[in-house]
Amino acid sequence: MSYSIQLYTVRKALEQDLPGTIQRLADIGFTMVEPYRFVAKAAELKQALAENNLTAPSGHAPLLSDDQDAIFAAAQELGIGTVIDPHVPIDRWNTIEDIRATAEQLNAAAAKGSTYGVKVGYHNHWWEVESVIEGKTAIEHLADHLDREVVLELDTYWAAVGGQNPAELLARLGDRVKFIHIKDGPVTPDPSSQLAVGDGSMPIWDVLGAARSLEAAVVELDDFQGDMFDAVKDSYKFLTAGKVTA
Repeated sequence: MSYSIQLYTVRKALEQDLPGTIQRLADIGFTMVEPYRFVAKAAELKQALAENNLTAPSGHAPLLSDDQDAIFAAAQELGIGTVIDPHVPIDRWNTIEDIRATAEQLNAAAAKGSTYGVKVGYHNHWWEVESVIEGKTAIEHLADHLDREVVLELDTYWAAVGGQNPAELLARLGDRVKFIHIKDGPVTPDPSSQLAVGDGSMPIWDVLGAARSLEAAVVELDDFQGDMFDAVKDSYKFLTAGKVTA
């Protein structure tokens, strides 16, 4: 299993010292990162990644609201193979019509991305999972309307917060899921309650065992009541010391 880290996790440190923060992540043992809103800092990020032998197979950017050409050009510069839109608002997940419209937007973005050699994906929060229409979660309805080349990044923690068993949801989504977010905590919507991977109540190994088509499993903490780098180190140690049994 290959582990990446979502740079949003260490956003405060990045704002103060991008090169030093990237080096700290490499020193912990990470070989991959997942940048977010990377267009403005693409050149600085590219240099820091190269200096620390890190790659960025995926990255987050607001494809459905920002300049797609600028995003794809920056992704190309950084070697990001898949750009993932991280957020479509909660009120867009309650009808099949709205979900189909989002799928059409993502499909159009993927068509443009293909001209840059970049794929497109979508990342969920809890509301795409909590919303159930005709017996199926909204994220599964989205998958039904996406072109095959559009991938999913399942945030397994938010899937659990949304009321689904994340391992079972991963099994249902199958090879559409190429990336996952691994995070831990008491499984509540409050980001400040999140914990280092292995310290919460998420079934981490079941989740990883159910993810059969991954390019990367991405560690993320939205927030943490303590030193974030302690949580990042503990997460990496837990994941690399354990084994996927499923």
